[in-house]
Amino acid sequence: MTPQAKIAILQKLIQIPSVNDHEAAVADYLTTLFAPYPQATVEHLTYAPGRDNLVVTIGQATGPRLGLSGHMDVVAPGDTTAWHHDPFGGEIVGDQLFGRGASDMKSGLAALVVTMLEFLEAGTPLPGSVRLLATVGEETGEYGAAQLTDAGYADGLAGLVIAEPSGLDNVVYTARGVIDYKVVSTGKSSHSASPENGINAIDNLMKFYNAVGPLMAQHTKTDPVLGGLLHNVDLISGGEQINSIPAHAELMANMRTIPAYPNQVIYDELEGLVAQLNQQPGVDLALSYSYPEEAIPGDPNAPLVQLAKQVSDQVCGHDTHVVGSGGANDGAEFLRAQGDFASIEIGPGNDTSHQADEYVDLPEYLQAVEVYEQLIPAFLRQAAYR
Repeated sequence: MTPQAKIAILQKLIQIPSVNDHEAAVADYLTTLFAPYPQATVEHLTYAPGRDNLVVTIGQATGPRLGLSGHMDVVAPGDTTAWHHDPFGGEIVGDQLFGRGASDMKSGLAALVVTMLEFLEAGTPLPGSVRLLATVGEETGEYGAAQLTDAGYADGLAGLVIAEPSGLDNVVYTARGVIDYKVVSTGKSSHSASPENGINAIDNLMKFYNAVGPLMAQHTKTDPVLGGLLHNVDLISGGEQINSIPAHAELMANMRTIPAYPNQVIYDELEGLVAQLNQQPGVDLALSYSYPEEAIPGDPNAPLVQLAKQVSDQVCGHDTHVVGSGGANDGAEFLRAQGDFASIEIGPGNDTSHQADEYVDLPEYLQAVEVYEQLIPAFLRQAAYR
């Protein structure tokens, strides 16, 4: 496949506006690319109307299986007047391709797809199989990866490569988890001149707010790569008008967890605090979570990690760093699958993800294909003899 053909695939992906939805259009386009190859098994798993996960498997039925993962959704472009390029145009200026998802992470997804297509086109013999797990909903909760995991598509993997935009000079082997939670306080409205007739939902919510900070601050363990537990209350709202005792108030908080504190530890403490406060007269607090993910422990010396570093060093001519990530990814869901395997992130991209004029450097995108084309068969050979 020519460089121009590889770039055209990425352009087409950028031109599909899969903003937190419409991933089926991406899956349908990718399916057309694999259609000429009957030896590729292509499956769609629908999450919701217009939202299909895509699974493509190639190679030998016997031998180890390496998973490749990329998500098909992107975040909204935001204020389009801040962009100098059409967010869904796939415009190329010099060596840079612009558009929403160019970095996060349609360039990584395209590089994985191109790699598999080149294996098929060349008839490359693989000592095992490769399975693409293209997901919906990563940006809003990893629920596509959760659905694929529950359906067994990640069972028995020997390893997993996620093409998130680490940059090719980084191999990410460990990542923070995430807990987004909401606390709703229900009170009773009354005229503010007669507060004794009401129950102030804001006052009761603040009891939780004032207690949860010190409670989370007791978690003082730190991870040598990821750092400590992070807890931030980021949204608070409540009340109806200035002269009414508020009957409703709520807050939302974001936590970034580390392996030393499994999510269940945090759940137990938050739920215990709410239960304790609800014993007070008039207090009515309700706690809920949004798509929590466990931290990924990882092992920097795992064979997949070290092999990815070695291949990237050789292909790119730099010293690839073995690092951790502060953000969650689909690997947290896939690691629930049956089996024991390492998950890494290595993919093209940069720090323009989620920003105006997001872009990817095309030489890095093309180089990512080279990395994957060397990494995949090398890992399968290595895994076959372990």
